[in-house]
Amino acid sequence: MSGQGAAVVAVVLVAVATMGAGVFGLRRARTTSDFYVASRAVSPRWNATAIGGEYLSAASYLGIAGLILAYGYDVLWYPVGYTAGYLVLLALVAAPLRRSGAYTLPDFAEIRLGSSIVRRMASGLVVLIGWLYLVPQLQGASLTLATQTAAPHWLGGLVVCTVVLTAVAVGGMRSITFAQAMQFWLKFLALLVPALVLLIVWEHRDAGLGQGYPTAPERTVVSLATDTTARLPVAESLAVEGRVDGVRVHGPIALAAGTHQFEKGSVVTLERGDVVPVITSLPAQRNESWLRPLGSGKDHPLYASLSLILAICLGTMGLPHVLVRFYTNPDGRDTRRTTLIVIVALSSFYLLPTVFGAIGRAFVPDLLLTGNTDATVLLLPQRLIGGEAGVLLSALVTAGAFAAFLSTASGLTVSVAGVLSQDVLGRRLPGSQRAQRIRMFQLGAVVAIGVPYLLSLPSEHLGLAAVVGLAFAIAAATFCPLLVLGVWWPRLTDVGAMAGLLVGGLLATAAVLVTMIAGPARGWSGALLEQPAAWAVPLTFVVMIGVSILTRSRVPADVGRVMIRLHAPESLAEELRSLDRSAL
Repeated sequence: MSGQGAAVVAVVLVAVATMGAGVFGLRRARTTSDFYVASRAVSPRWNATAIGGEYLSAASYLGIAGLILAYGYDVLWYPVGYTAGYLVLLALVAAPLRRSGAYTLPDFAEIRLGSSIVRRMASGLVVLIGWLYLVPQLQGASLTLATQTAAPHWLGGLVVCTVVLTAVAVGGMRSITFAQAMQFWLKFLALLVPALVLLIVWEHRDAGLGQGYPTAPERTVVSLATDTTARLPVAESLAVEGRVDGVRVHGPIALAAGTHQFEKGSVVTLERGDVVPVITSLPAQRNESWLRPLGSGKDHPLYASLSLILAICLGTMGLPHVLVRFYTNPDGRDTRRTTLIVIVALSSFYLLPTVFGAIGRAFVPDLLLTGNTDATVLLLPQRLIGGEAGVLLSALVTAGAFAAFLSTASGLTVSVAGVLSQDVLGRRLPGSQRAQRIRMFQLGAVVAIGVPYLLSLPSEHLGLAAVVGLAFAIAAATFCPLLVLGVWWPRLTDVGAMAGLLVGGLLATAAVLVTMIAGPARGWSGALLEQPAAWAVPLTFVVMIGVSILTRSRVPADVGRVMIRLHAPESLAEELRSLDRSAL
């Protein structure tokens, strides 16, 4: 079977399995609670694997390896932070959130502060973060299908949308729980098996990185799909078919060290040992710098690393699709057990993309010229192994990639659809109208994933992990202070929460948009905008605390009762929730 045929079969099998899980969930989904939180009856082990399934997104599966290939040691903080974030979540908010009795994060905001305005602001942020997180999943699907099968750019995202809507709309949270647990193990095995084979082959070839610039390991033909400005670290002669620096070239051309313009459609042939030109959006590093801490080539790398750590560790607790999972546990004790299992699972998984990134530096350095480093995981099996074994391993990697897109997109769709159906589409529906609420949820699911799909079509491809990191920064600057203060500080007021969400949300979002639209700037301004968490998170905490102190008269009258619900033993918290419901 050809590589393209094997990839198509892999995608079809994953899609069919996911839709099958959705149909199975339909048979089990009988109540509104089944759709939103699986009736809070998911066991810790099952829930932990489902969390791992939806958390390991395009950024984890493809993006980390691509960032390691391009930037080296410094971006190892991505997998470390993705895992460490759950430690913060476990220590500060996991069990209290479960005891709150909320279905969604806006639910928690209203329960804690008694304000419909804070709820609406939280709802808007959930939708914003969810859409910002969904766009790279759909772009990753387009990248994978185009790389493996030469499919058009729009098809990969459309496949993900279709499968996700089938699974989510028919069975809600209960159906995707089954699918995501299955997809976690598929993703893990889809990277584990090729990683072990690649390590054996690499050891057998005894091919080290060396200390100079990345060089082509063999003759490689690179087609440029867009106009490309590349930096050549050293002077050398390259074979080019196309236009270079405005001159038509048909064959070898001597290029001086520095930047050069390659026209769209140009074909660059790298012979074995040629130093690879690097697109100007990525650093042209020697391998010794690539392996050294703070050697990423970014401006102010120490600040960038510290801000990245802060964004990921604190942003994890503000991701809507992560938080909603903790509402599905039976009690707070199971929530803590779930988190511990998740930490073990993620720690094991994140070893694997690191292996792909390191090996990719040696065997697919040509991706530095195109900037398409997210394809590292997809291309390595065929480049390094080849033959039928390479085809099979590539198909396995493709299956895992689509499992990553589908599982994360499913979780995000459920969390955003839940907010849209409750706070936008079905806010005034009586609680007894179950059928209408489910229809509103299904309509919300269409909007939840349809808008990001449209946004993913014309947008220029950005690094998957980098875009997801920006979503983490917004979550850290908004929901982290709200949750930490809401759970642990009884003096938080609705006005303080609104002021903090407004300041943190606007500033972090503005920084994200400037970075995505204009690209990273140089100097301190670029560093502060590209990694806003280090200044946005403390500012939000200060605003929330300061404004709450100034408006102390607005502390909710029932704050003592709510704090007991959050921190009391599970049996007492459940009794208080029952009394509150009966009083309504």
